[in-house]
Amino acid sequence: MMVYRGKFGAYCSHCIKNGTREKANHMPSTVLATIDCHPVVLYRAIGSHPTSSVKLPNSQGIVVRSKPVLFRCLIINHNNVRIRNFFSSVHKIARPLKTEFLVPKELIYKNSYRNASGMGRMLGSIGRFLKIRYLVLTGAIGGGVAANQTYESWKQYIPDLEWLKEYIPDERKLSRIAAQFAGAQDLVSRVRIPDAATLKKFTDWLDESRKDISSAFFADGRGVLIDGTGLTAMNADVHVDSGNSLLPSVGINLKRTTESKPDGQSRQDSLSDEIIKIQTKYQKEVDRLEKENKDLRKQLNLMETKTGKKRKMNKSLIDMYSEILDVLSGFDSSYNTQDHLPRVVVVGDQSAGKTSVLEMVARARIFPRGSGEMMTRSPVKVTLSEGPFHIAQFKDSSREFDLTKEEETEALRREVEHRMKKSVSKGQTVSNECISMSVKGPGIQRMVLVDLPGIIATETAVMAKDTKESIKRLVKSYMENPNAIILCIQDGSLDAERSNVTDVVSQIDPSGKRTIFVLTKVDMAESSLYNPNRIKSILEGKLFPMKALGYFAVVTGKGNSNDSIETIRDYENDFFKKSKLLKAGALKHTQVSTQNLSMAVSELFWKMVKENIEQQADAFKATRYNLETEWKNNFPRLRELDREELFEKAKGEILDEVVSLGAVSSKDWESLFYKKLWEKAATYVFENIYVPAAQAGSIGEFNTMVDIKLTEWASHALPKKSVEVGWDALHHEFSRLVEKDTKRGSELDDVFNMLKLSVIESSKSTHHWDHKAEESLRVIQRNILEDRSVHDKHQWDGAIVFMEETLKEQLKLNQDTLNDLTGPGAWEQWYNWKHRTPEHRNRIAAKYELEKLLKPQTNHRPSLSQDEVTTVKHTLQNQGIDVDTEFIKETWYHVFRERFIKKALQQCTDCRKGFYHYQNAIPNSGLDCHEVVLFFRLQRMLQVTSNALRQQVVNNEARRLERIIKDVLEEYGEDTERLKKLLTGRPVELAEELKKVRHIQEKLEEFIEALNREK
Repeated sequence: MMVYRGKFGAYCSHCIKNGTREKANHMPSTVLATIDCHPVVLYRAIGSHPTSSVKLPNSQGIVVRSKPVLFRCLIINHNNVRIRNFFSSVHKIARPLKTEFLVPKELIYKNSYRNASGMGRMLGSIGRFLKIRYLVLTGAIGGGVAANQTYESWKQYIPDLEWLKEYIPDERKLSRIAAQFAGAQDLVSRVRIPDAATLKKFTDWLDESRKDISSAFFADGRGVLIDGTGLTAMNADVHVDSGNSLLPSVGINLKRTTESKPDGQSRQDSLSDEIIKIQTKYQKEVDRLEKENKDLRKQLNLMETKTGKKRKMNKSLIDMYSEILDVLSGFDSSYNTQDHLPRVVVVGDQSAGKTSVLEMVARARIFPRGSGEMMTRSPVKVTLSEGPFHIAQFKDSSREFDLTKEEETEALRREVEHRMKKSVSKGQTVSNECISMSVKGPGIQRMVLVDLPGIIATETAVMAKDTKESIKRLVKSYMENPNAIILCIQDGSLDAERSNVTDVVSQIDPSGKRTIFVLTKVDMAESSLYNPNRIKSILEGKLFPMKALGYFAVVTGKGNSNDSIETIRDYENDFFKKSKLLKAGALKHTQVSTQNLSMAVSELFWKMVKENIEQQADAFKATRYNLETEWKNNFPRLRELDREELFEKAKGEILDEVVSLGAVSSKDWESLFYKKLWEKAATYVFENIYVPAAQAGSIGEFNTMVDIKLTEWASHALPKKSVEVGWDALHHEFSRLVEKDTKRGSELDDVFNMLKLSVIESSKSTHHWDHKAEESLRVIQRNILEDRSVHDKHQWDGAIVFMEETLKEQLKLNQDTLNDLTGPGAWEQWYNWKHRTPEHRNRIAAKYELEKLLKPQTNHRPSLSQDEVTTVKHTLQNQGIDVDTEFIKETWYHVFRERFIKKALQQCTDCRKGFYHYQNAIPNSGLDCHEVVLFFRLQRMLQVTSNALRQQVVNNEARRLERIIKDVLEEYGEDTERLKKLLTGRPVELAEELKKVRHIQEKLEEFIEALNREK
């Protein structure tokens, strides 16, 4: 038994108290020990081991030294009473049965459970306090580090506001302003407010002045004084809602005005002068603010350039709308979903000032200019929007033209002229192809304008014959859009009777609900002393046979095409400030200047856009539904792929087939080359080498002639022919793989056929065999053909089989030709109901006579002698058959070939067992097998050449062909017109229309969402 103290911490006293409440139960087998009357913890041995007892000093207990044993913990109170069943009574806090292997040692500790428990509680409290403090300090330090890291990560996204210090006044300035406000308050307090009687007199005077001004402006009673919106009604038949005015404060007159009363003339002049002064002052203030805005935007851009931090700018509304118009311009649907979105269409007679008006609105000279000749040859869509810098850019180009620099502006004009000339077809004067560009700058009103060629009265000699009608058709096609705003330009310096455009406009928009009339060159009209009443009647809509929503008078130049826009604007403002027409009442201040015109047109443009954009979106929704329904009904199992996606799919299939060339086995390649090469060379070898050499008188002569002809053939024609065979076999195999893939039965095969065939043909025309291959083949083939040694019986048998197959093939060809010459036989005549012609009978008679001539001569030469020809001819004449010499020679050629080939076939049969005689060179054996050796040399050459061609294909040519096909496919992918021709069919066209309609609908919905956010 060992003595050991317990370590229960703060629970010791509590445990002992609970334990003493129970009845003590003594256990005789346990020896109790006390040390100085202090309680101790005893461990009772569970197992029995040999022990050695040691007397405890100053105690009644015994310390037992033993080997490591398993003990159970007990607690003893002051009276040395064991606490029985201790763990069951304090199970919630007691430790479980503890088993340890203890090293033998003396374990005697004196301790007081009260002191230990008190110290434990104190140390526990101190520990908990320190723990909380450490947690707080650690949390504070960690939070500070995390906050610092977060700030550093967010710091790069916080904008740099140092530049604002230049514009925020300092404390001294603010104090000075506050003092000035205090002084103003004191001054206001001393102002004397008039009494009610004085105010009554003042209001009466205002009412009287208002009546006088009203009577000065309107005389016939039909007019209405400006109703707070700056507008007056134009006609009784044009309804205008004054509560929702179209153009506030810009002066589109919606009712005709009448002549002023004579008695109010002086007052009217004074008011007009005052209004002009106020307008001039207002314009100067606007110009100043625009300049400041431009400078601020430049500084902001420079700051972004220095820091490298650029703000992400969303697309403006006008840019989004312009993109929609660009997409719609190329849309063509069988469902007649027409483009009815608003845009401003600029029309007028040639040289009426259309382009100049557009340049004044855009504030830059962006169009080419000419003296009296037609410069606008195609429609030009210009998207105007406000921006920090005055720049222009074409839709299909990333280059930006700086319109503040004259050289950049000149480059832009040259580019516009080049694009116009490029768009015009040969033999034509104008083009329907639209050029799209955008212009941005400070103070520019947002809108989309389309500049059209001017209407002409006469066609000159340099124009196409139908130019006049072509221009009218083009202009009408843009004006017939029911939501297009027609900006009708009329030259004010010419007689009204010479106008052509007004008739066209009156036909398209007879009520004038979407037409704005612009009178240009008013300065020239005034200098020419035209009747002011005539100018006035034009701007009131009384002179021309057309109606308009508004009338404007502008000045677009001083006659010098080199003047800048700023110079022209200053000249225009000065002119209207001093204009006699304005002072005489022929013009009104709200009807003059391009600034007022651009504001009015922009306001009308956006009003019509907001009114019609939803309707256009609904129309495309219906179109999309119709197209999707057609697709589901006609192509339910086919995935919807447009032309671009179809091309990518076909491209993948073609490239897969190119890769499949690598899967062709070596045996197949060599067999293909062997077959094609012999097909090309068989006729030449038979006619030019074998037959002539076979006529030799001895074996030596035969071999000599064969060697000479084979060497010449291998040096020139054979290598070139071999390369041609290799090229043809490679493309034949590729075509076969593509055709095999096409026969799988896919629904898209009919769509891909034309494309795949075109790619194959293009690759054939581009692919050329490596020029070094021909020289390599020449060396190999000459060496092989020089070898006349047949090494074994297997090679000998192979050569005989090759020779026999070649002779049989030639015999069949010869017999087929001879049968055609002699006509059908008896069986064929009876079975197929055919008959012989006289020529056929003559050919049979000639053949019979030639066979009689050839029969007794076993070694006849390939050609007939002149005596033999004469003999055959006389014999046939005696039979009543008259034929010429060529007829006899042609028949002889085929008769002799048949006899020669049959004889060679017999020789093949005889030489099947002649390898022993050849190998041992037995003389006088009676076997003549030198022809077998010739065919062995030819067969060996075909095998080696096929192997060489196979290596060239696998190592070089297949990869070169793959690169060429990839280049061809890339070229096709960039040529949209070619793809339209190659990928055709209703599935393709329907998928293309669906893609465009979805794209347009998405653009429209995006624009409508942005428009609603702006509202």
